[in-house]
Amino acid sequence: MSPLYPLYIDPGTGSMLFSLVMGLAAVCYFFVRTVLIKAKVLFSGKNAAVSEMRRSFVIYNEGNQYWNVFKPVLDAFERRGTAVSYLTSAENDPFFNEPYTHITGEYIGMGNKAFARLNLLDADVVLMTTPGLEVYQLKRSKSVKHYAHILHETGDATCYRLFGIDWFDSILLSGEYQKNDIRRLEEIRGLRQKELVVVGSTYLDVYKEKVKNVPCEKNHVFTVLVSPSWGKGSLLNVFGERLLDPLVKTSWRIIVRPHPQSKKSERDMLVKLEERYRGAANLVWDYSAENLETLAVSDVMFSDFSGIIFDYIFLFDKPVIYTDAFFNIEMYDASDLDHLPWRFEVVKTFGKGLQDPDLEKLPDIIREAVTDEHAALARRAAKEIAWQFVGDAGERAVDFLITKQKEVGNA
Repeated sequence: MSPLYPLYIDPGTGSMLFSLVMGLAAVCYFFVRTVLIKAKVLFSGKNAAVSEMRRSFVIYNEGNQYWNVFKPVLDAFERRGTAVSYLTSAENDPFFNEPYTHITGEYIGMGNKAFARLNLLDADVVLMTTPGLEVYQLKRSKSVKHYAHILHETGDATCYRLFGIDWFDSILLSGEYQKNDIRRLEEIRGLRQKELVVVGSTYLDVYKEKVKNVPCEKNHVFTVLVSPSWGKGSLLNVFGERLLDPLVKTSWRIIVRPHPQSKKSERDMLVKLEERYRGAANLVWDYSAENLETLAVSDVMFSDFSGIIFDYIFLFDKPVIYTDAFFNIEMYDASDLDHLPWRFEVVKTFGKGLQDPDLEKLPDIIREAVTDEHAALARRAAKEIAWQFVGDAGERAVDFLITKQKEVGNA
């Protein structure tokens, strides 16, 4: 008898099979729905029927990390007394602790279970942070009139994985500067132009208020924060102990806050470093869910291509030292542009690019970064560009969504 082997399906084939199944399900769903509506018309004697399940607004949250993106939008809808359906893939979503009366929420599971539900939505307007619409499992429902995408960081909208935002109808941006590269991608790829609306940054508006309640640290010790992204070109992968060894030798407090994905994808690297510094009294590993207190107590940040750089300088106006090591841009939408995204250029104006020779003089580099007034001016200039309409993003987003729903709902 032949041995039995587990069946392996590569991601691309799996996506195709899922799409085929969902396509058949969608055909059946819409056929049955049409029959039911016609039956309702026939037996009620009315000339038209509206599905009782149709919603004006649906918001989808793929995980707890995006709650702060949606809260200002939901709050603005609630203040206006507007009914919204909130669907989430986070079973313990903070939404369920909110006293909303006009917004209903539902946990719809994760992965393909969630996609199966989303792909059959019946709504006028759907808002999400999730990229990749029409790329893999997440498909446009035939009964959704408008898909809106809201950015979850203030960096470039072209730094998603390939085709991340191509098939949305509108993109809600944090700054005017993000429009040009999106328009260029549309031109290169022959795409229909999306509506590009600058609303500001909802999650930074939330953080801005939370920062006011972060307690001041008593007996503060000068603190260096190491806060990298993850992957081949990330700070810890490129420099690792060559960066941490000289930092630990100082009298400063060193906080290392790895990217959440590192615990899943780079566990061996983290275990090796944690073991190396187990006896270092001035080095702390931070894996807490929220980073505001850590950002607040630090005096300078080491990072790489992580979006945390912009949260740090916009909220706390503190210096950054970064590595411009290998970043595989070929995996991202920006690879089709003829220039680097804004984030990789602007960081050069306010940050110090870390090179191998710098490792021998890190304390001096850090002291220079802390006192660099030209870099401080550049940080504030970047904030003016990338974070517009501070404190008003939720209201502006809802202004657009309501206007859009009135337009498509009557179409």
